[in-house]
Amino acid sequence: MGLRKLVGIRSRSAAHAGGRRQQRGVSLLGLLFWGVVVAFAGVVAARVLPTVLEFYTIQRVVDRIAASNPATVPAVRADFERAQQVEYSMVSVAPKDLVVTKENDKLQISFAYDKQIELGGPVFLLIKYAGRSR
Repeated sequence: MGLRKLVGIRSRSAAHAGGRRQQRGVSLLGLLFWGVVVAFAGVVAARVLPTVLEFYTIQRVVDRIAASNPATVPAVRADFERAQQVEYSMVSVAPKDLVVTKENDKLQISFAYDKQIELGGPVFLLIKYAGRSR
C-alpha cells in the first residue's frame, strides 16, 4: 500500500482513466462572434439613446405646458417655442407640429414624428415616436 492510497490521493492518470472530461469554455471563434454581436448592439444603442432622450424631453415639456393650461392654441405653441430655445435637443418637433385639443375641459397636446437612424450603408432603423400630454 502506497502513501497515496493510504491518504486517499489519486494520481493524475487514475483520475482521468475512467473517461475523458470535456473542456468547457468559449472558443476563439465564439469569442469573436460574441464580440461582434456586442459591438453592433453597442453601436445601435449609442445611436438610439439620444433620440429616446429627446422624446422624453419633448414629453416632459408637453406635460408641463398642458398642466399650465394656456388659454389659446397660439399660447401653447409660443410656450413650446420658448422651451425649444432652452432645450437645444428638441429638434424633431416644431411648434406647428403640435395637435392641441380640449377633452373634458382639459387641454390635450399630442405629437408624433419619425426618426431615421443610419446603421451603415443602405441600412436604416426607423423609429416612430408618438406622445400625448397626461
